[in-house]
Amino acid sequence: MNETPPMPIQFAATVVIVRDADPQYEIFMLRRTNSAVFAGGMYVFPGGMLDETDAAEDHADVITPPSLAQAGQTAAAGPDWQRFWIAGIRETFEEGGFLLAYDKHGEMLSYNAGNEQRFIDYRGALHRGEISLFDICRKESLSLALDRIHYYNRLITPPGRTRRFDTLFFIAKAPPSQTGFHDGFETVDNRWISPDAAIDAHEQETFGLMRATRRQLEEFKAHKTTSEMMTSVETKSIFTTLAMAQVPD
Repeated sequence: MNETPPMPIQFAATVVIVRDADPQYEIFMLRRTNSAVFAGGMYVFPGGMLDETDAAEDHADVITPPSLAQAGQTAAAGPDWQRFWIAGIRETFEEGGFLLAYDKHGEMLSYNAGNEQRFIDYRGALHRGEISLFDICRKESLSLALDRIHYYNRLITPPGRTRRFDTLFFIAKAPPSQTGFHDGFETVDNRWISPDAAIDAHEQETFGLMRATRRQLEEFKAHKTTSEMMTSVETKSIFTTLAMAQVPD
């Protein structure tokens, strides 16, 4: 009897973007189009699969590496850690409109009336494969802020699923002038929402979540402020690997 070969695992990176709010900090979430093959209609964090453009051997000139304090994070992520960091930044820009990068003055990139449309155009060109993230950085004198995103945990879809992912989850604070917006293709809506509110809305069947996403939000409920959340992830020393089916409830 011929056995069905196991489904290959696809590597992915997801970045949870947080900002200050009251009474609880908020997370940026995107609603995937109903026609999406994966997680159609669900609210998710920005992220996606690694691709060959995320290799960074020749791009040190446009990368700010993780800080020394993040050595435990990179060690836990494994020898290909840099690809995950870069993929997380790329996917966050493509899907959520956030570009986590430093400008030529060493400040976090700011969107303003003089450059916002230009970066909207870059985002579209990146989505279509017409330009690379590294090309954008060189054109705009930017450096990818790998030191601003922090490894949180890892989720591996167990065997038996039609699609399997090995996903690293990161946490990052939203740049002050960037608010995020959906792409209108893969994602059709975006919301800033607190972990408590997201779970409550899901229980009322007005906010679709995958089990894996809800599992992360349950952990995020432990924090009330952005400062608490960021301090927790910046000082994290134990990184769990979860095995959970990424399917809707």
